[in-house]
Amino acid sequence: MTDKSNETAIRDLIDDWSEAIQNGEIDRVVANRTKDIIMFDVPEPIQETGIDAYRETWKLFFAHNKAGPDCFRISELKIVAGDQVAFAHGLLTIGGGDAHCRLTIGFRKTETKWRVVHEHHSIPISLR
Repeated sequence: MTDKSNETAIRDLIDDWSEAIQNGEIDRVVANRTKDIIMFDVPEPIQETGIDAYRETWKLFFAHNKAGPDCFRISELKIVAGDQVAFAHGLLTIGGGDAHCRLTIGFRKTETKWRVVHEHHSIPISLR
């Protein structure tokens, strides 16, 4: 695959994932993740490891955020993709309000399929 086709494959995965979140489809949300995924999320704990823990973070998300088109919107998405590894970053608006977050996702190609190995959501705080 060329870098451009890898980038397109990553973008398609992110679009499908975002749509799954908007629709509240947890099985689709956790699809295409490695079993040993590491997630840094806004709510505690500081780190979650493994697909079961990853699924639990999304259950918590849906307990506080109603599914819908404004539930989870990604903007300013940038993707860098090689043959075996890729990363993407962008900004999130959650819940249709003013909750603006940062998003970074790390990917690894296993055989011929891209999978998410790391996901990071964070909210900036003012120290001024």
